Amino acid sequence: MKPTKVRVGVEMVLALIAGLLGILAMFRRDWIEALTGWDLDHGNGSVEWLIVVAMLAAAIAIGIIALRHWTLLTAATE
Repeated sequence: MKPTKVRVGVEMVLALIAGLLGILAMFRRDWIEALTGWDLDHGNGSVEWLIVVAMLAAAIAIGIIALRHWTLLTAATE
């Protein structure tokens, strides 16, 4: 599948959203309990930290993919 400007744009937006959600989750450690009422980790925040790590890892991975596709796209147009 060839990279297109739309695809690269979607990847960049997804990376940005994942990064912002990861950063927001860092500062609001009880957001799962506040949102759903579930207390999966009995208040110690370990589930939230796992989600933070996963969101930031996803943001980095998607960002790297978007950068690679952008590089391929600009190289193909030159």
